[in-house]
Amino acid sequence: MKLLKEKIKQDGVVLSDSILKVDSFLNHQIDPALMKEIGDEFVKRFQNEKITKILTIESSGISPAVMAGLNFGVNVIFARKRKSLTLVDELYTASVHSFTKNVTNEIAVSKRFINENDHVLVIDDFLANGQAALGLLDIVEQAGASVAGIGIVIEKAFQDGGKLLRNKGIRVESLAEIEKLDNGQVIFKEEVMA
Repeated sequence: MKLLKEKIKQDGVVLSDSILKVDSFLNHQIDPALMKEIGDEFVKRFQNEKITKILTIESSGISPAVMAGLNFGVNVIFARKRKSLTLVDELYTASVHSFTKNVTNEIAVSKRFINENDHVLVIDDFLANGQAALGLLDIVEQAGASVAGIGIVIEKAFQDGGKLLRNKGIRVESLAEIEKLDNGQVIFKEEVMA
């Protein structure tokens, strides 16, 4: 997705060989026009699936998931990381380790919002080691629902998450695949292959 890659090159900040900061447009401040384009792209890539729900994890996955949900005409569910007084009973839960924050959270989704009749598209902002995606897939499995695939805004292809998920036979569509973060520069997969 050309617009996203241009935005990453222009506004992304490489903090190390494994950390890319994109808080100016994706996971702190949100660029609505870019989010619309991202939602449109996910619909193009998964248009032949009969999506009934979109599942993401709070908070950075919510914006792209909502835009895709708007285009698909389906509800978006976000797995909560934080405890809530109103979300205590009848939950699907999974443990998710965050690479960036180096913390493990128990995520939760109410059993009222996903069931065996759902065909779920999982969407998230980043794919690195795949732990968030695996946690969301665990919740889909607990509900007895089926998985249409996983839509990722930015994949760090130099980490194992994408390979892990694809080796499990899961369809993963990443809008921007980063081959490496090198000397303050973002190198996309297709740049290395060219």
